[in-house]
Amino acid sequence: MKSTLAVACIALGLFATSAHAQTFGALTPADPVPVNGHTFGGYLDASDHTLGLLAQLRLSFYPNVDFGFQGGVARVDAGGGTDQTNVRLGGDLRFLAARQGETFPLDLSIGGALGMQHTSDFTILSLGPTAVASRAMEAGSMSIVPYVGVALFFNSANLQSGDSKNDVSVPLRFGSEFRVSQELRIMAELQLLLEDEFNDDVVFVTGVNLPF
Repeated sequence: MKSTLAVACIALGLFATSAHAQTFGALTPADPVPVNGHTFGGYLDASDHTLGLLAQLRLSFYPNVDFGFQGGVARVDAGGGTDQTNVRLGGDLRFLAARQGETFPLDLSIGGALGMQHTSDFTILSLGPTAVASRAMEAGSMSIVPYVGVALFFNSANLQSGDSKNDVSVPLRFGSEFRVSQELRIMAELQLLLEDEFNDDVVFVTGVNLPF
């Protein structure tokens, strides 16, 4: 596990010079990290005008509750042959509202998230509630966990010129986590950023989640 985590950290450093700006995504299914557990995630995301890398650390100190810290950088095509570097920082908290079992078909989590994007030209803050539903399915020696997520974000942008602008966005997330082993989970996620005036409408994310 230590060697796998080290490789992931090295990969994060290699890609850190080219990254993407957007509200971060669900990135994991609804089931929370176990108590005293940890999960490291590294993700590459792409859209029409950006390419980026994001890292995440998820922790849990209480049953059915976990929280995550996200950080990354972004290279944004600003048009006219000009690129900008965008720094992304965020955090979220999730509560497991329902567990997959005989009486309910899905894991369901609800929570909230806060994110920031910053360049020399603007700073965007996003805050709002989130929800994720997922269902684990066995597939031979591995399991597949499809998930769907939704959020309602209130966004505030402050421009270098001193102007400010606010909007509300409703990102939808459709993804799957492929649990190859206890220590390696490969994920892919499609994001539709509805009513978002600041980011590209469609984003694709792929990466790994590494419990340790």
